[in-house]
Amino acid sequence: MDASKGKKFAAKKLGGPRKKSVTRSVKAGLQFPVGRIGRYLKQGRYAKRVGTGAPVYLAAVLEYLAAEVLELAGNAAKDNKKSRIVPRHLLLAIRNDQELGRLLGGVTIAHGGVLPNINPVLLPKKSVEKAEKTAAKSPKKAAKSPKKAAKA
Repeated sequence: MDASKGKKFAAKKLGGPRKKSVTRSVKAGLQFPVGRIGRYLKQGRYAKRVGTGAPVYLAAVLEYLAAEVLELAGNAAKDNKKSRIVPRHLLLAIRNDQELGRLLGGVTIAHGGVLPNINPVLLPKKSVEKAEKTAAKSPKKAAKSPKKAAKA
């Protein structure tokens, strides 16, 4: 009887359906690969030892940053009536956001262009335009009043 139980246990260990492995990314609820980031941390020699939580935390931060940039770039693409995100939309998204602009301040995005910006000194002055319009209108009014006076 004991021998038969031993065989059953041995049979279970050797064969049978294997349990499905669950990745650390799935456990953490992330899309970014925790295992790969952990491997890169170890191979990069950033420290002698890497804790188990470090790649999970780094993957979460990278995923958040990627989602933030993609959301803003998608909004920029939608503003330009485009359905595809191009480098120009990435640049507009990053430079128009204060925190991302500071984080990626020294980064050059290929084919991104520059932010549209005209120095206010180069723009025509509004007060001069208004003065010209009012000056042009007031002689017409002055011309009308003598005619009205002549008719009356």
